[in-house]
Amino acid sequence: MARTQGSRAEITGPLLRDEARRLFARQGYAAVSMRQIAAAVGVQAGALYAYTPDKQALLHDLLESHMQDLLAAWTDTPGADPLARLERFVRFHIGFSLDNSDAVFLSYMELRNLAPDNFARITALRGHYEAALEAIIRDGIASGAMQVEDPKLTTLALIAMLTGVTNWYREGGRLDRDRIADIYWGLARGAVGAH
Repeated sequence: MARTQGSRAEITGPLLRDEARRLFARQGYAAVSMRQIAAAVGVQAGALYAYTPDKQALLHDLLESHMQDLLAAWTDTPGADPLARLERFVRFHIGFSLDNSDAVFLSYMELRNLAPDNFARITALRGHYEAALEAIIRDGIASGAMQVEDPKLTTLALIAMLTGVTNWYREGGRLDRDRIADIYWGLARGAVGAH
């Protein structure tokens, strides 16, 4: 089937991804059909297959690009003060998550819908990001700046806590992003036994 008259590949491809991300985040991957995505994009359903082989590939692509963007955006400074590095991580994670809330939601809630090989690829990327935070925590323990019983568990708990901001934050609410980051930094500092 052809594209709707006036549609263009350089516009339709990104729009397809944006609309699929939005629909999956609002309604859930299983509830959204390729026909619904096509309607949101403004093309016939068959035209979507010029951009993706199927819905599973589309979900994988969305999750993979989110993780690659996250990993590319994060930079650490090994050897610097571990508490300063942890603070940077906290503020980075909150900001990135709020700027990409639909992608973050998909990354956590729809991971279960990936085929086993796609699941393995995404969890490997997540493992790289988790390892970055765990390295900061291990350096903090080694320097005496942090006191934690289990660095891996602390890493996972901190990421879950920080990512949770996307569930309740609303622009224009009681707290602005900077204040939220300040409070989360205090919570993270406490979680690693720093003063």
